Amino acid sequence: MAKTPKVHDPVEKIRAALRRPGHGSSDFDLNPDTVLPPGRRLRPAGVLVAISLADDTPQVILTKRSSALKHHPGQIAFPGGKQDETDADVTAAAMREAQEEIGLPPEMAEILGFLPTHETVTSFTVTPVVAVLRDRFQPVPEPGEVDEVFSTPLAHLLNPENYLVESRRWRGQRRRYYAVPYGPYYIWGATARILRGLAARVNE
Repeated sequence: MAKTPKVHDPVEKIRAALRRPGHGSSDFDLNPDTVLPPGRRLRPAGVLVAISLADDTPQVILTKRSSALKHHPGQIAFPGGKQDETDADVTAAAMREAQEEIGLPPEMAEILGFLPTHETVTSFTVTPVVAVLRDRFQPVPEPGEVDEVFSTPLAHLLNPENYLVESRRWRGQRRRYYAVPYGPYYIWGATARILRGLAARVNE
């Protein structure tokens, strides 16, 4: 007879959270006075929120983008990117990019579900694909794209008290954004906003 999952099981908690209805998020959430251009077109993209269960403490896998990149150099990000014409959907895009960026074999990822889409200031509509990795794998950073692959405890990211609202000047205006620092890593912007959305759902 199958056992009933315990409530502290992180996989079951996240499955339940992903089933809850909710609205999408945006880089403009904390900046309601932002005037968006009329008729703007958003390009689809997918990112992989990969939760490793290989150790006793569940970890979320993140990357530090190369400092040599033109866009968002040195920022913390999920593996992922824009949906190409050859991708069947945003899930395929997220998995393809994860394989390219961190060497993750697609068959290792067990898809749990999706978070609502997130609109970025760079005109992407990003679908976060949430998955668990039950086996250990050795990340291989993509040369020229990824400086580092690291893990952050899931418990840290699910704690709403760890999130800050900070600001900086961008294109002549003061912009507010979420941040969830961890050790030497400054996780902010879209990555922090998506993680905060997951935390809010899990803690409902």
